[in-house]
Amino acid sequence: MKDELESSKGFLPGAKRDKQSITSDWHLLQELIDGVKIREVRNVLTKNGGILTEVFRSDWGLQENHVDQVFQRSLEPNGISGWHMHGFTTDRLFVNWGLLKIVLYDARSNSTTFGLINEFCFGSVLPALLIVPPGVWHGVQNLRNETSALLNLVDKAYQYEDPDHWRLPIDTDKIPYRFELG
Repeated sequence: MKDELESSKGFLPGAKRDKQSITSDWHLLQELIDGVKIREVRNVLTKNGGILTEVFRSDWGLQENHVDQVFQRSLEPNGISGWHMHGFTTDRLFVNWGLLKIVLYDARSNSTTFGLINEFCFGSVLPALLIVPPGVWHGVQNLRNETSALLNLVDKAYQYEDPDHWRLPIDTDKIPYRFELG
């Protein structure tokens, strides 16, 4: 009986209903990995037709440490910056151009969110500052057919002689997430 009813409404076997992923106030419903913080930012239209976007303010209270270095990373269309992690450095990621998917994986065995995946899409239309604590693996994918870029405001500047940078291949079986390749 139930199958007949569902069939009459066009349901096909195996179809799954979406789970709620956002509130009516447009807040993401996603348990955040321990230590991950987000500050969504509004674009402000200026009188001369431009757009002003704040990237970082110390009074947002998102950081425990100061900003030691700021750098920009661009990704070509559909490009992916594969899995990487820092042992001591906190990343503060801000997509300043285009649209990027940022995926996080908590591999810290002593974390309350061990094994959790977070997935975000930020960019020019939805700017946000994303805090990624040490020990959380992250990968970034450009979702646009044009170059996209992000700023990283790290608390420890890159050490050329002793990089705090660990990498895994994008198709590693150590992280239960697969990027859709364009």
